[in-house]
Amino acid sequence: MIKVVTSHPVFCGLICCLTALVGCGGGSTSTTGTNTQQASAAPAQDPKLSLTVVLSGLDAPWDLGFAPDGTMFFTEKCRGLSARLTDGTIRRLFGTSGSAVRADDLLCQNQSGMNGVAVDPEFATNRFVYVYMTSTLSAGNTNRVVRLNVDSAVTTVSGRTDIIQDIPFKTNANTWGGVGSHSGGRIRFNAADGFLYVTTGDNHNGTLPQDLTRLAGKVLRVDRNGMAAPGNKTPAGGDTRIFTYGHRNVQGIAFRPSPAMPFSCEHGPGHDDEVTPLVAGGNGGWDPKPETGVTCADNYCGYISNKADGTPTPMTDLGKFPNAMRPSWNNRGMSEGMGPCTFLSGSQWAAWDGRLAVGIMGGQRIDILTLDADGMTIANQTVSGLPVARMRSVVQGLDGALYVLTDGGEIWKLTAG
Repeated sequence: MIKVVTSHPVFCGLICCLTALVGCGGGSTSTTGTNTQQASAAPAQDPKLSLTVVLSGLDAPWDLGFAPDGTMFFTEKCRGLSARLTDGTIRRLFGTSGSAVRADDLLCQNQSGMNGVAVDPEFATNRFVYVYMTSTLSAGNTNRVVRLNVDSAVTTVSGRTDIIQDIPFKTNANTWGGVGSHSGGRIRFNAADGFLYVTTGDNHNGTLPQDLTRLAGKVLRVDRNGMAAPGNKTPAGGDTRIFTYGHRNVQGIAFRPSPAMPFSCEHGPGHDDEVTPLVAGGNGGWDPKPETGVTCADNYCGYISNKADGTPTPMTDLGKFPNAMRPSWNNRGMSEGMGPCTFLSGSQWAAWDGRLAVGIMGGQRIDILTLDADGMTIANQTVSGLPVARMRSVVQGLDGALYVLTDGGEIWKLTAG
C-alpha cells in the first residue's frame, strides 16, 4: 500500500482505502524472462512509499528531467517543452503558441511529437537542454534531437541547434499503424561516459532495424554536438552514431551505475516486451522483414510471422543472429507496452536500492527488477497500491524520490522512507 497525499479528485477512492503509510511489498513475482528465478522479497525489506501529485491537467505529457537546482523540465507531445520552477511556477519555453519560443516545425501525430527531454550533465555552466521532436523542416519530415540554451531565469530558450536531423519518421500509414508510429524518442545522458543515448523506433518498416545506414530501430550514442561517440563499435559500413541496432521501438533506457551497464526497455509485438543489457555494436535481434517464401502486408511481419514455419517473429531472433544481445527479462510472453525505466539509488529505497524500475504502459503498473552482476533478472515484483495509469516516464529526482509521468496528464512524486 502507498500513502497518497493529494486533493485531486481522481484519487478520491484510493484515499479512502489508503489511510496508513505501510510497506509496498506483496507485489506479484514472475518467473518469466531469461534466467529469471521465482523469488519473494520480504515485505519488511521493501520501502514504505507515499505518493504526491505534483502536477495534473497536462496534455499528453511524455518525459521529464531535472536541472541541478531542482527545476523540472517536462514535455507535452503536442505542446512542447516547459519548466516547473521549485516554487511551483510553470513556464512554457519551446513549442506551440504560448511558448516563449515557437517551434513552428513541431509535428504532433500519433506516437510522435515533442517526446524525450534530457538535461546536460554540465547544465550549471552550459545551460543546455535537449529534446527529441518530430520536425517538418526536412522533406518527408524527420525525428530530430534539438539542443536548446535555457536562460538563467528560466523564462526562454535560445540557440536552437539540431544536433541530429535524420532519424526516420513514418510518413505513410500502412496495415500496421498510422503516420508517426514507432518513433522511439527517449534521450538520456549516461553519467558513466558522459554521452547522450537516443532511442529510435522501426517505423513499421521491415528493413530498417537491421539497416546500418539508417537510424531507425537503433540506440544511438553521441556527444553534445551530435557526433558519434568513440567506442560505438558500429559494424563496418554503418552509421557510426549507432551504438546498438536491431530494435523494435525502444522507449526506455537506463544506466546501471555498478557494474556500469546501459539497458534498453522495449515494446514487444504482441509478445515479449524486453529489458536488455546493451553492448557497443550489439544486435538486438529484431528483423521483421519477410524471409524467403513468406509474404506479409507492407513487407512488415512484426505482428505475425516472418518465417516459413509460421512461428511468431521473435523479438530476439537467436536462430538468425546467434550473437544477438540476450534479453535480461521479458514480459510474461506478452506485450503490455513497456516504456520508461530507471535504476533506483539510495538507502531510502531499502531493498530496492540498485534495482531497475520499469514502467508498463498497457499493463498500467511499475515493476521492480532485481539483476545479477551480468545484468540478468533474477526476481521481479510489481509495486502494489499505485493508482491505475499508463506510466510514460519514470525519473529519480535529485531529492531521491521517483517521479512518474502518466498518460493521464499527471506527474507523481513517490517518496521512499
